[in-house]
Amino acid sequence: MRELRVAHVVPAPFGASGGIVGGAERYAFELARHMAAEVPTKLVTFGPEERREMHGDLRVRVLGGSKHIRGLRSNPISLRLVGALRDVNVVHCHQQHVLASSFSAIYARLTGRRVFVTDLGGGGWDISGYVSTDTWYHGHLHISEYSRKIFGHQANPRAHVILGGVDAARFSPSDAIAPTDTALFVGRVLPHKGVNYLIEGLPADLALEIIGRSGDDRYLAELHGLASGKRVTFVHDADDATLVRAYRRAMCVVLPSVYHTVHGYDTRVPELLGQTLLEGMACGVPVICTDVASMPEVVEAGSTGFVVPPNDPAALGEKLRWIHQHPEESRAMGAAGRRRVLERFTWPAVVRRCLAIYRS
Repeated sequence: MRELRVAHVVPAPFGASGGIVGGAERYAFELARHMAAEVPTKLVTFGPEERREMHGDLRVRVLGGSKHIRGLRSNPISLRLVGALRDVNVVHCHQQHVLASSFSAIYARLTGRRVFVTDLGGGGWDISGYVSTDTWYHGHLHISEYSRKIFGHQANPRAHVILGGVDAARFSPSDAIAPTDTALFVGRVLPHKGVNYLIEGLPADLALEIIGRSGDDRYLAELHGLASGKRVTFVHDADDATLVRAYRRAMCVVLPSVYHTVHGYDTRVPELLGQTLLEGMACGVPVICTDVASMPEVVEAGSTGFVVPPNDPAALGEKLRWIHQHPEESRAMGAAGRRRVLERFTWPAVVRRCLAIYRS
């Protein structure tokens, strides 16, 4: 294949300025940004106004005047997408079940381009709701084995696992910051994240910092009620610098996601990877997760942290207590987590996997 020229297509831009601060958008942006250091790469996304930017070697084009299908911001489309894809020979879509991805796949197939997709959760009205679009793509690039399984692609020869990455230079340990007695949760404050069980299990003499935007006012109010009388703080507007400092000073990072929420709702896909666990590990901090979805692929139980049953405050509290009472062993876990990230979960490694699949 001739020199690769890649376009990543994602429904919304990443970032507080006109974008979304979310795991899926961050994933697409960081993958494209690091890929741009290897091959010509652009990120194509949608917004109310036309915009072009440069982030290092990465070209970002926001297609203005986009129409949102059925009013959903997560499902935009614009005929300008055709022009944005003309100068590339590989199209990598993020989110399979949105109209922009189906449109990109059809255009790529008709014009002799290769087209791939990574499903990062979510979706909207699309033709894929009526017929399978799996074969429209030359490859499905999953971010975990769990993702490949949940989408029914275990036996699909076009399905690959590329994992996820961390900017290990930005998310890194600091000897200048001493660990505290504070556990840290980072993520959207939603019921399937299981934060209520973490607050319930928090030992009385330990603290908890919750960093993330709220997507459910009712749930947030319930969490404040549970936190009454405990050392719990909520931060809803942290930038990356604030986030890195929080990771570095944390006693541990906890992601207590559940399949069955406190409100009685079920979700099959609470986590497709567990990005905040990777960021904490990259900062040399031990981690705790629940035995849910993809997270046991990230955390090596007993080596980089602990895996506990979901919906179990007592189990979370027990591991928090252990980490607090065993500082030497906890530091060793943090160091092991940093090594695991450097071995498997860096963005350059993800880029290499993608480029090999594009070319194969």
